Amino acid sequence: MSGRLRAVTPALEPLRRIAAYAVCTDPEGRYLLVRASPRSGTPGVWSLPGGAVAHGENPNDTVVRETAAETGLSVAVRGLRDVLADMRSMPHRGVTIHTDRLLYEVTVRGGTLCDRVGQPTDLARWLNPAEMARLSLRPFTAAALGLPPAPIDLRPEEPPEFPSFYAVPGPDGLHRAQRFAAYAVASDPANRVLLTRIAPGYPGAGRWHLPGGGTDYGEQPGAALIRELLEETGQRGRLVELLGVASHRDAASLGPEGYPIDWHGVRAFYRVAVDEPTAPRVHDEGGSTSEAHWFGTAELATLGEDELTEVTAEATRAARLR
Repeated sequence: MSGRLRAVTPALEPLRRIAAYAVCTDPEGRYLLVRASPRSGTPGVWSLPGGAVAHGENPNDTVVRETAAETGLSVAVRGLRDVLADMRSMPHRGVTIHTDRLLYEVTVRGGTLCDRVGQPTDLARWLNPAEMARLSLRPFTAAALGLPPAPIDLRPEEPPEFPSFYAVPGPDGLHRAQRFAAYAVASDPANRVLLTRIAPGYPGAGRWHLPGGGTDYGEQPGAALIRELLEETGQRGRLVELLGVASHRDAASLGPEGYPIDWHGVRAFYRVAVDEPTAPRVHDEGGSTSEAHWFGTAELATLGEDELTEVTAEATRAARLR
């Protein structure tokens, strides 16, 4: 197939998933990669070890579990390296998949490198940059390693329509939802921090929250965050740095749907600078945000943990604001 992206039929069913991957090097500067087997959609293509985040699972645990399963090695997470998203159409399966990918730097704790039989990946190897440059690499893997990607992924010219929120029946009959979102620890030149209050009728009603929200299908998290910041509060921001990822589960969340949902949120949070702040204005009237407010350092310190959402408390600590 040529490097030009081809259009695919809009009849393909759109799906979303969240996945976590390991960026692991050895003392010789080689990277740990795995090869897709004939059981996968792209046999012979190499990628970072990792896979889908199970419902309710912390992505840190996902990357450790998946790396062990695919390589035989036990790893420890050192930190978050990057968060990105991509679309991949798979006509043979009748689907187009949007994947939010969390890339973690890890170190090996022990184990023995081994291959697998009859699984989606069949080989695991330590490879140096020259060796990797001769291989077909998944685009997200090539980007993470600073190498040119092979034109192996088929992508739609336009993202398919996909609901911003959906829940499906779980194995216990309770509806469950897994959602990826991006949030801003937004500050202005006076070091004020912008927070939003959750509207009545939504989970966490009355608590102060970070501006942001769920990303759209086919959207990169950074671009989604800047869009949400403007739509939600009227502020124009610029990305400064990725601070972390939070994973929270509410096993029986209650919202405007009117029935309990086993809710799992995976939320990337970024430091964002608002160089020319204005009075916050909530544009989405009747939505999940009732108000927005700039908090000075002293005022922010007076807010108790019970007045903040979990991701807000975690993100402001990561930004050393509390």
